[in-house]
Amino acid sequence: MPGRDTEIRVRELMNQAVEKGRTAGILLSVRQNGREVLYSQAGWADLERKIPIKRDTIFRLYSMTKPVTAAAAMILMEQGRLDLGENVEEYLPGFGATCTEDGMGRKNTEPVTVGQLLQMTSGLGYGSEESAADRKVLKYLESCMTGMETGAPISTREFAEGLGKLPLLFTPGSSWHYGFSADVLGAVIEAASGMSFGKFLEDNIFIPLGMKDTGFWVPEEKQNRLAVSYEAGKDGRLRPYRENHLMISNGMKNPPSFESGGAGLVSTAEDYARFAQMLLNRGILDGCRILKPETAKFFTGGGLTSSQQRSFEMWRGLEGYTYSHLMRIMAWPEKATLIGYRGEYGWDGWLGCYFANIPVRNMTILVMQQKKAAGTSPLIRKLRNVILSDLPET
Repeated sequence: MPGRDTEIRVRELMNQAVEKGRTAGILLSVRQNGREVLYSQAGWADLERKIPIKRDTIFRLYSMTKPVTAAAAMILMEQGRLDLGENVEEYLPGFGATCTEDGMGRKNTEPVTVGQLLQMTSGLGYGSEESAADRKVLKYLESCMTGMETGAPISTREFAEGLGKLPLLFTPGSSWHYGFSADVLGAVIEAASGMSFGKFLEDNIFIPLGMKDTGFWVPEEKQNRLAVSYEAGKDGRLRPYRENHLMISNGMKNPPSFESGGAGLVSTAEDYARFAQMLLNRGILDGCRILKPETAKFFTGGGLTSSQQRSFEMWRGLEGYTYSHLMRIMAWPEKATLIGYRGEYGWDGWLGCYFANIPVRNMTILVMQQKKAAGTSPLIRKLRNVILSDLPET
């Protein structure tokens, strides 16, 4: 349990980050042995209107959506309705992606499996200018964004099947690349469950866990609690960031046609802490079982092959980790750039939301903020190190 000096140092770090304009507002919650042992908040949910950040502030999770999507897949797997070794085409007949080693159209016969979506080894990217295949994904994303903004939005399944008509970045399973795998998985969950992705999450995770402020949009009566997102201007000062990104509406005002399994959810610190605690408890919270113990163990374990790991390790900042089931998993603490423990797992989001579960300490570290391209930032590493260096030896 962190001591008083740790609380003071955490508060100082967070206040300094706000004062120096590194973030508009930030919230941290540390839970251990099923109860909150440290809480701190600093700054603003709305800097211009001077609305402070607080426990019930609603945040855009972006990629911290991914572990929730993976948990949904685990539920269907243990029910016998989803086979991770099956080809995606069995669930989405319109998904027929073929790989191209060089992004130039050379096809092969290797299909994408559901398990490869969970490992980010499918060959699906997020789109960039790096290769011909990347550029096709980027062009497709831009066309979908245009449709969204002109009143012709694409659905979850339509988006996935559209991706399936584009070339992959590599032979499925041969490498690792961060991309739209979780979004395709959301469409697979729709097909396997026979209901919309959002409805499946609501019925099987959010309502049972009491996550009352988590979903793919923010109703009018809750809009005043939605934090403003920010970016640094050319002068280094924070300014509101109001653009849509990855087909996620910044305003979150209406139920979306595209329910993004990779980036679409909003939540509060209180809600996401309940999800994280359920995982720490091997699938149960307050007597409500979401995952069976063996499923939860499988979900929070695993890793990449040596060739996949080499690609993963090109992503700076994740030294010491491997990747499995849409989460980072600490495999080599001695290689890490922060204090960590073998078997810890979690993920973060593009606007700075972050969580880590540390089973050997029965602990969750949860950070919520809304700063463009924040991710696992130096501030996150500093906060972690201050907190974890103050724990007694095991």
